[in-house]
Amino acid sequence: PPCPRSLLMDATTKATVERIPLLRTRAGPRDGEKWTERLKEELLALLQFVEINKQAGNDWFRIESNEKGTRWFGKCWHYHNSVKYEFDVQFDIPVTYPTNAPEIELPELDGKTAKMYRGGKICLTVHFHPLWARNVPHFGIAHALALGVRAICIPKDVLP
Repeated sequence: PPCPRSLLMDATTKATVERIPLLRTRAGPRDGEKWTERLKEELLALLQFVEINKQAGNDWFRIESNEKGTRWFGKCWHYHNSVKYEFDVQFDIPVTYPTNAPEIELPELDGKTAKMYRGGKICLTVHFHPLWARNVPHFGIAHALALGVRAICIPKDVLP
């Protein structure tokens, strides 16, 4: 099914994404030392993204990876009517990364909203993929989180 138009980037998301450092190294998980360099850039961008969020009073996720940086997992949360809703977030780095973005999953939301595909994968096709393609190799994990998870996290149609 097509993504809802509500996934278009709002001004706040755009301003946040513009503050996340752009990456330089074009490397994926199979690229040895170049992948190590890319991971360093990814971690620096993620640290900056966390700092941007904290400065804005908008701390909303924790994430870590396996040793190789190919599997990422953690938690994201959203407050609604003074209640904290927390969800698992996970994704694998595709072998074609950074040409192809990771498919971010929030498994608990599987089947609960039109903004999610099977397995809780966030619908990012229509609006996200063209933007990502125009920004290879400069966009990374922090950009994907800002444009994917935060832009729709958490859909109001799944909250009580």
